[in-house]
Amino acid sequence: MTDLLDLSGRVALVTGSTRGIGWRTAQLLAAHRATVIVNGHTDAAAVTARAGELETTYGRPASGVVCDVTDPAGIRRAYQLIFKEHGRLDVLVNNAGILDDALLGMVSDEMIERSFQVNTFGAIHHLQAAARLMQRKNEGSIVNLSSIVGVVGNEGQTVYSATKSALIGLTKSAAKELAPRQIRVNAVAPGFIDTDMTRALPPERFAERAAGIKMGRTGTPDDIARSVLFFASDMSRYVTGQVLGVDGGMLV
Repeated sequence: MTDLLDLSGRVALVTGSTRGIGWRTAQLLAAHRATVIVNGHTDAAAVTARAGELETTYGRPASGVVCDVTDPAGIRRAYQLIFKEHGRLDVLVNNAGILDDALLGMVSDEMIERSFQVNTFGAIHHLQAAARLMQRKNEGSIVNLSSIVGVVGNEGQTVYSATKSALIGLTKSAAKELAPRQIRVNAVAPGFIDTDMTRALPPERFAERAAGIKMGRTGTPDDIARSVLFFASDMSRYVTGQVLGVDGGMLV
């Protein structure tokens, strides 16, 4: 019987993958036999170390690329390197992102610009470059990490919500445009996930958000990585333009 989760022969880039959701996603893709490209924005040593961990643990080739999602020229150079080393790209996971919370009256111009540069514009630049590579073989899967906040909004997260809502529009529009080339574009919308980023919140705010989850626990990076694996694999080969909420019942 064919293993629809087998990613043998496929090359996958996961942005922001030295920690948190990105790192767990890189691990899970490697565990299912993908050749994974680890990405970080500044720390070349951390990227190299993570790629080495994947090779050692899963016995699969892995590599790393350093580029900042706010640097379009750097992103273009990264994809030139990917093409030179691998000759293809089959999976892009647009995971890199930041979380800046502020009440509407306290939102600064700098916060708006930085949040959109990282969470939205960077994803667009990566999607453009990835689509060009994938079109060479007329196949591929792009997974954008949005947020459940991008679906329903949340007080104190106006800017963050706006950046993640934009990713949903990006997903749906790109899916329509790229479907004739057999390139699928989907999004995962995590709920409240226990990561370094959310742990940076004040303890009372963390507890408040966790209390609203119907399943009684915060999500884990593994919960999100499994959803990404579904979209990256042939399990979802006829699925595109969809947004999958992975939130433990926050919206129930």
